[in-house]
Amino acid sequence: MCQNKNISAKPSVFASANQWEEILDDKNFIKVFLSDVLEDYILKQRWYGGKSSHLKYIELSEYFRIQHKNEVYFGLILEVNFVEAFYHHYFLPIAFVSDEAFAKESKILPLKLKNQEGFIIDAMHLEAFRKVVYQRICTALPVDKTPVQYHKTENFSFPEYTSSRFLGAEQSNTSIVYNDIFIVKFFRRIYADKNPDYEMSRFLSDKKEFKNTPPYLGSMNIIDSENTNITIALMQKLVANNGDAWDYFLKEIHKIYTSIDVKNINFNDLPDVEIFKRKKIIELPPLIVDWVGLNLLNKVKLLAQRTAEMHIALGSEFEETAFTPTRFNGDYTVWLKNRLTYQFQNRLNLTENNLHKLEGYSLQLAKEFLDHKNEIRKRLVNFDWTKLKGERIRIHGDYHLGQILVQDDDFCILDFEGEPESTIRDRKVKQPPLKDVAGLFRSFHYAIYSTIFNNQTSYSKTQEELSEYGELLYKYMVGIFLETYREITQEANLSIGYTNERIYLLKYCLLEKAIYELGYELNSRPKWTIIPLKGIANILNS
Repeated sequence: MCQNKNISAKPSVFASANQWEEILDDKNFIKVFLSDVLEDYILKQRWYGGKSSHLKYIELSEYFRIQHKNEVYFGLILEVNFVEAFYHHYFLPIAFVSDEAFAKESKILPLKLKNQEGFIIDAMHLEAFRKVVYQRICTALPVDKTPVQYHKTENFSFPEYTSSRFLGAEQSNTSIVYNDIFIVKFFRRIYADKNPDYEMSRFLSDKKEFKNTPPYLGSMNIIDSENTNITIALMQKLVANNGDAWDYFLKEIHKIYTSIDVKNINFNDLPDVEIFKRKKIIELPPLIVDWVGLNLLNKVKLLAQRTAEMHIALGSEFEETAFTPTRFNGDYTVWLKNRLTYQFQNRLNLTENNLHKLEGYSLQLAKEFLDHKNEIRKRLVNFDWTKLKGERIRIHGDYHLGQILVQDDDFCILDFEGEPESTIRDRKVKQPPLKDVAGLFRSFHYAIYSTIFNNQTSYSKTQEELSEYGELLYKYMVGIFLETYREITQEANLSIGYTNERIYLLKYCLLEKAIYELGYELNSRPKWTIIPLKGIANILNS
């Protein structure tokens, strides 16, 4: 424990000769705060994403004041370095309170200053701090050249602050609901660039007036010492909803499985359909409509429409270069192959090291995956851009049913941060829009198998029989989606390629997504590895 003329340690109490406003000028305080205090504190936070790695040390990368009149808070940008030779950056706002009642949930350390005693806390838990952020966004100037930049959308009148509260438990970010009508998402893990969620949300709702995403209202960014614009917070309208599409589809698919027993539906009586074969609802066999029901089919169709409209908005920009459509080329192909071959090798190693956790059909599929590794690798590296005529655009990047809210008879798309494993740079690479479609198809597949796993005792069929019904249901959902998606994108002249190109890209992206999912399941839920492994097998056999 460090001791000197400015700072001394008592049992868990630190003393500094400085006042709160100058506390970060005390280098000795910073040294003790980072090494002796935050290293323990950060490991216990839900938003900390380095739990599977070994923390080496923490540095204070940047800090800035968040101030309103006499209220002073500090925003810390922490560089967390790991033994495994990489680092993360995290945003931690801190406040000083003299009343311990304000420090119950968020106390970081007791502190004795020059003129008072109290506690340093995570400022997010202090209503006064949350109010300051709201007021700074509401009163933001059209042009802000200060290091801490607040922005608000034009032609919107913000009401006076009345309340703020946490939205559910903290996850990778911290979301605060204001006045029960707005939401501010504070990004805990931050990047040396504008966050894609901020970029995409502002572009879609502000510039393109896309109605099926929460309206952008404002933001908080900082300009760091290297003149990089870093997103700290995103403010949007809080969208009234009936929960997410994941829960909605689980309930609907459960009804479909229940009807197998209620209606005594024999699998062999159900007409098969070729995967990726586009189908209008009116063209479906009556037996399929009777089994699945029009409600789910119409929801899949509507989801295809909203997805197509999102991609049309993202692909219709010709001024802002971050969003202008582009063609496939050699540079993209090199980037794609390098990324996927590395990821694929990682999943192969994980599978080999975790075979002992698998059994039954999952183990069989895992062995088939390993047996076919050369074929899969060949598929990944044989990406031939010269045969592709479609365009690449900015996409959602982590598109699944959990990122979509149900609004009575409509959908609202949110969370544009991109794939969690990807670097900030990779998340902004323009991709085929069908990669989002593939992400949603994988989510359909997950929803079907999750329903089987979670309700197996409710059905009379075996898991193997239920899987047969599920694979058929999946093919019809894909067919309905593709028919509407192709029709709407074609009418808007969004180039997604000819038929064979679309199927090629879908297979490629589905394989990529399933390989990506395999890593998560092997690390977290070995029983569920059957879902991505089945997805990989389906592509290899199609």
